[in-house]
Parts: sequence; C-alpha cells; structure tokens
Amino acid sequence: MKPNFDEEKILLKKGFKFVAGLDEAGRGPLAGPVVAGAVVLKPELAKLLAGINDSKKLSEKQRENFYNILTKNKKIKWGVGIVSEKIIDKINILEASKLAMQKAVKDLGCKADYLLLDGNFTINSIVRQKAVVKGDQKSISISAASIIAKVTRDRVMQKYHKRYPKYGFNKHKGYPTEFHRQQIELFGPSEIHRKSFSWI
Repeated sequence: MKPNFDEEKILLKKGFKFVAGLDEAGRGPLAGPVVAGAVVLKPELAKLLAGINDSKKLSEKQRENFYNILTKNKKIKWGVGIVSEKIIDKINILEASKLAMQKAVKDLGCKADYLLLDGNFTINSIVRQKAVVKGDQKSISISAASIIAKVTRDRVMQKYHKRYPKYGFNKHKGYPTEFHRQQIELFGPSEIHRKSFSWI
C-alpha cells in the first residue's frame, strides 16, 4: 500500500480548500517530548513527493530529503506541535499526542478546514475531522505530517544527547532499546525521562 491523494481529492471536490494531514512521533519513547506535524498539500504536488511514505518506512536520509522538500516549498503549508515529557506525565501520552496535534494545526501557515488524523481518535477542535487507521500509509498528507514530526523530534533528541550524553539519545532517540534501559539502570532517569511510564 502506497500513500495517495484519494482522501484529499474527495474532500476537495466537496468544497474544502485546506485539508491538513496530521500525525505524531514519540508515543513510545521513555524520554523526551511527543511531536506532531500538520501538512496541507495539493494533489498537483504528487510528482514532487513521489516515493513518500510513512516515516517509519523511510531511511533517515530519505526522511531528511522529504523534510527539506516539505518545508522549503512555498506551496506547502506545515506546522509543528511539541508537548514536553512533563506534560506527558501530567495528562498521559494519548492526551499529550492530541494536544501536540492541536498545536500543530494552530502552527499551520493557513486555516485548515478539514483534518485527516492518523489513528483511531479525534482531537479537540472546531475543524471537521476524520480519523484514518494506518493513515500514514494511505494519505500523502498524513505521511508528510509523519515525516515533519519524526525529523523534528529526532533533532530535538540530538540536542538532548549533548546535554545527557551517557544515555545515547542520538542513537535510539529515547526509545526503550536494551542499551537505553541499561543506562537508566546505571545512572537513573534524567530530567527528560517520562516518570509516569512504568519502565521508569
């Protein structure tokens, strides 16, 4: 299955002008923020984005390449929402993911009139919306949002690695690898570890 513009075309034919795809990165890690991306694309950009896919199915180099295309093309509107590990601990990771998506929508360079969300939930918004299970593998807009979210979060974790080098955030980005768990056992959790997560 390759992402396409089918969902977006249906909505554009119905009169919606700014259909935004939304996705998040960072629900599973033990440390760091959850980050959401929002992207508004037009179907005529399909050729420019040939080969785009769910960020998890792309290499780091491919993600960086698409990120540059998405963020530098003036015809593409995009936004980012970041919710810290402290807020995650207060409201739980699902609610934090929803909040990050709300922030990403507000950060868009246009006023979205329809939202396509990856997953099986909706967010608190007056904008009409639809949850699309495995949306990052179906909708190009959601795939693009997943790339914006993933690259942004990876860069955040690279910066945290400089502050907390012993945890190896530059390699696993906070996900619960064996090495990461070993380092937590050795040194205890850092300030950016999610204290509400059972492993921590």
